[in-house]
Amino acid sequence: MSIILSTLLQGLQYSLLSGDLKGRITSVEYDSRKITDGSLFVAIRGFTSDGHGFIKTALENGALCIVADRDRDILPDDELIALAQEHSAAVVVTEDTRKAIAVLSANFYEHPEDRLDLVGVTGTKGKTTVTFMLHDILLRDDHGTGLMGTVCNLVGDEKRKASHTTPESHEIYEFLEELARKNFDSCVMEVSSQGLKLDRVHGLKFDVGCFTNLYEDHIAPNEHPDMEDYLNCKLKIFDSSAIGVVNRDCAVADKVLEYATSRCRVYTFGLTPDSDCYATDIKTVRKGSVTGSEFNVVSPWYEGPMFVSLPGKFNVYNALCAICVAGILKVSYSKVKTALSRVKVPGRLQAVDNELGVNVLVDYAHNAASLENVLQTLRECTPGRIITVFGCGGNRSTTRRFEMGEVSGNMSDYTIITSDNPRQEEPSGIIANIVTGMERTSGKYETEIDRKTAIFKAVDMACEGDTVLIAGKGHEDYQIFADRTIHFDDSEVAFEAVRAAEAKRR
Repeated sequence: MSIILSTLLQGLQYSLLSGDLKGRITSVEYDSRKITDGSLFVAIRGFTSDGHGFIKTALENGALCIVADRDRDILPDDELIALAQEHSAAVVVTEDTRKAIAVLSANFYEHPEDRLDLVGVTGTKGKTTVTFMLHDILLRDDHGTGLMGTVCNLVGDEKRKASHTTPESHEIYEFLEELARKNFDSCVMEVSSQGLKLDRVHGLKFDVGCFTNLYEDHIAPNEHPDMEDYLNCKLKIFDSSAIGVVNRDCAVADKVLEYATSRCRVYTFGLTPDSDCYATDIKTVRKGSVTGSEFNVVSPWYEGPMFVSLPGKFNVYNALCAICVAGILKVSYSKVKTALSRVKVPGRLQAVDNELGVNVLVDYAHNAASLENVLQTLRECTPGRIITVFGCGGNRSTTRRFEMGEVSGNMSDYTIITSDNPRQEEPSGIIANIVTGMERTSGKYETEIDRKTAIFKAVDMACEGDTVLIAGKGHEDYQIFADRTIHFDDSEVAFEAVRAAEAKRR
């Protein structure tokens, strides 16, 4: 695949500093290490490094064109021009290289987004579950469907490793091009606040854009300075959506609806008739080995009973969001009903089968609101004790640690506080912060710095009728320390712990 530079630049406001536009571009890259002869290099400023500092490397690796920010701290125009001329490369400057790489990628891959139904889902919680629900619904409706998100990327049933919840625009367009080339019909995407803030979805037009909820999270130096910025970034999804779907019961629903309705047609979902799509008669039920939620749905598209194979009121909300999108995309009631009754989401209340009579679950709950929701749900269907294992990530909000400690202390019968991804921090310091929150309650707890040992302890102490919740990492298959990253998968360790406990009790 290649394209003439002048054609590639169409739709981009730019100035040509050096060279000409006659070259044939073989790839668009923002990582200088991926540059080969004929590549175009887009210099992007990140939180920890500035791509303009890698222009020389890109040229040495064969870049045919450099796209740089007009205003930059590195390489003034005269130095940049001289460097480019030394390598016979063109130089283009523009106002915002983050937006530029989206325009260039769309052109390079011949606008694959125009050949697909695109659904974007944003919100603090529920993005992964809603996208997996929709992926299963659309596959059941014979749609060739892709998924981009936190857990993985999916091309139909084929699983791919995901780099970010919402990757850089270049990867998005490359993925969409593959779907379009394979004659897929649609793609469902998790759209993170960072993805919106950093213009990673710039240029995409969503057929449906969804807003699940907003809770305090991601307030950090490299994320959002405050909740106002966090909300405003998420609202940007409606700037590029033909139809919006909004949680009417969300605490910020009025603000979201005010913004969304001024930009697109909007449908709402919730638990009262104030919403366009709502649920009644919600019950937590067990069908065979599956614990889930049963309810009746009332909507412009479907009315009747539903069962979603994930427990909890929050998963009813997730199902309602998916039901709205399915209705908009004209999927039949029977196919929606079947898909929701069988949906499985990695690391989201993921059950670990066992013969102990213990409900062992792995979940991604990594903030206070998520943990509270999960524990509240588990209390409804746990006749025995709830034993919770969790830690908190390093180089992230310290407030989250106190809050999660307090929630688990109030809602669990026993807590084992352990390590999550310590990153550059001392695990013991993070655990001490969690203990501070725990001490505000009368909850029983112990600390165990080694996560594997903590999981084994929890399963070993559990009796028939108890629930063991292993929270915080969910689908992740790694653990990050200051000096290394190791393979670590909660579900794998829980499986080992269950087998060990079964052998011990025989």
